[in-house]
Amino acid sequence: MTETILANAMLVLPEGVMPGHLVLRDGLIAEIGAGRAVPKGALDCDGDLLAPGLIELHTDNLERHIEPRPKVAWPHADAIIAHDAELCSVGITTVFDALRVGSIGASGGRSDYREYARALADEILQMRARDGVRISHYLHLRAEICSETLLDELAKFGPEDRVGIVSLMDHTPGARQFRDLSKLRDYVRKKHGLSEAEFLTHVEQEKALKARHGAAHEAGAVAAARRLGAALASHDDTTPEHVAVSHGHGVRFAEFPTTFEAAQACRDHGIAVMMGAPNLIRGGSHSGNVAAQALAEADLLDILSSDYVPGALLSAALLLGDIWGDVARGLSTVTAAPAQAVGLADRGRIAPGLRADLIRAHRVERTAALRGVWVRGRRVG
Repeated sequence: MTETILANAMLVLPEGVMPGHLVLRDGLIAEIGAGRAVPKGALDCDGDLLAPGLIELHTDNLERHIEPRPKVAWPHADAIIAHDAELCSVGITTVFDALRVGSIGASGGRSDYREYARALADEILQMRARDGVRISHYLHLRAEICSETLLDELAKFGPEDRVGIVSLMDHTPGARQFRDLSKLRDYVRKKHGLSEAEFLTHVEQEKALKARHGAAHEAGAVAAARRLGAALASHDDTTPEHVAVSHGHGVRFAEFPTTFEAAQACRDHGIAVMMGAPNLIRGGSHSGNVAAQALAEADLLDILSSDYVPGALLSAALLLGDIWGDVARGLSTVTAAPAQAVGLADRGRIAPGLRADLIRAHRVERTAALRGVWVRGRRVG
């Protein structure tokens, strides 16, 4: 039996924040006590926040480690370990690693859009089996509707692969996230170094792929989520009509709805709304879409994702706590709410019998400095 006592902390509980201590035993939260006393042998948390470990549903961070510079490939084992260590260092204890499924061959003008998800998933799962990672890893399959091989790639995954999320990614030019083609032009030309003529060719090819495969790919991705036992997510819903379709598919949460109207429609249909932490911290969307703070102030924001800045997750949750005047509610957007969205009943809250995935954080102005990270009761950071 292994036991740890964390005392003199401000416990972030579902019902609010209170001074108290936790007893961790055999990887679980065994006891919760009130007060500032520090029992013999306990770790004195000096009044710091003690909250559930953060849960990240959508992050592109692994891709950044695998390709640290354009066209520079990094060894995958090293990249996975570095990605895992970075997330651990900012308090994320459960991550759904986002992998694109659905590719376009070189004949389609996208030699960079090759298949990779199945092989990389194997490497992540093998690293986990070898105890090479500190935090809990699941898979998030980003199903690219505008592709050639989506259904074949999805068929390579089974229920044993820890696929927790399948998201419907429709990047048709002129719709959803990139309904403003000038924003798409800036993004694609900068990222891929395309000329204007190459960009226009790309736009036509993407539209043709949607026309040719869109309906079958969308239906196939929905069916794959059911087969894999994964939560289904929509992406970049823009209109109430998009949300109505998502609701019909059984979508549980909406990633980054682009308009206020879409977010309101999600609420009306019982679909949780997820927004990017960078959007909240920066004060707006880099794509010109609805601001996360506007949705928070209208009570239309349920979950935060770090998206492309892992360190943004805790800071943004604390910022939400300031906006709402409720620290526990702010932190629930990165703990309890994402856990509920993907059906993880064993974490995301401080309660007896749940996993002892925890963070200790010292508040510094609008953000916080981490002073400890525990996964299953074992200190990992």
